[in-house]
Formats: sequence, C-alpha cells, structure tokens
Amino acid sequence: MARSEITGKRRMRARNVSHSNIKTPRWQNVNVQKRRLFVPELGRYVTLKLTTKDLRTIDKIGLLAYAKKLSAKAA
Repeated sequence: MARSEITGKRRMRARNVSHSNIKTPRWQNVNVQKRRLFVPELGRYVTLKLTTKDLRTIDKIGLLAYAKKLSAKAA
C-alpha cells in the first residue's frame, strides 16, 4: 500500500458524486515517491518512500530536522 515512511500518511476513503448526486465509495491515494536521499549528518544515502509534501519540506529544512520535528509532535 502507498504509505509515507516518515509521516505515515496513506490512502483516504472518499466518494465519487455523479451528476444525479449518487455517491459511490472510492480511494484517494497519496502521491508516494521512492527516493534515495543523502544525509550529510550521517554521511550516507537513505532510501525512503515519501509523499511529495514530505520531499518539499525535506528540501527546505533537511531530513533529520524534519524527522526530529515529527517525533516531537508525536510525543
């Protein structure tokens, strides 16, 4: 299943709504990309499955800072 390895975001339940307003269930998948990122603090590459929102944030603040921010939010 498409799931972010850092944030844990995954597909959501949604509804298709027809012209006659009949609602049928469907899935909204998150945009998960498999990326190989270099972590300067560790001096090596790490392969992760991340959402595109995660990737944009990692570009701004870095991978370890983002992981630290998320663990502080969860605690």
